[in-house]
Amino acid sequence: MTTTTSGTDRIEPPFAADENAMLASWLDFHRATLAVKCQGLTDEQLRLRSVPPSTLSLLGLVRHMAEVERHWYQGILLGEEHSEGLYWSAEDEDGDFNGVDTADTAEAFATWQAQIELARRAAEGLPLETVGRRKRRGADVTLRWIQVHMIEEYARHNGHADLLRELVDGSTGE
Repeated sequence: MTTTTSGTDRIEPPFAADENAMLASWLDFHRATLAVKCQGLTDEQLRLRSVPPSTLSLLGLVRHMAEVERHWYQGILLGEEHSEGLYWSAEDEDGDFNGVDTADTAEAFATWQAQIELARRAAEGLPLETVGRRKRRGADVTLRWIQVHMIEEYARHNGHADLLRELVDGSTGE
């Protein structure tokens, strides 16, 4: 087995920092990890599904994480209303995963990166106790909860990305 190497700017989180900086660092580390898992692959390799009936693919994960970034930071934290997703719709709630066969991979990665930048700007300078402008399931949500949830979301999906990348070309690594 080979190990994937990083050509992206993946910076290890600090061992000592205030809570806000620590959470932001871990989130950026996990964002960069997904990028590393996708690095150097063709469009076809990025679209490769895991095992039927799953629709999971690396490109689907990128599209999904663009949706997740948008939902938590633009929707919940800033209170923006989105009647439809970037990739999902009322007709296909899993469009982020299902619609990869003909998807423009460059667009998906650009959208994901744009949503990450919007998320960073939304959270910049806010105390972790900041309550989002929209509720989730009738409850207030703090920026701290969003940051921790996003780390969990990326960590879980990076585990999926590990397996998908190994399926594509045998590469493994952190």
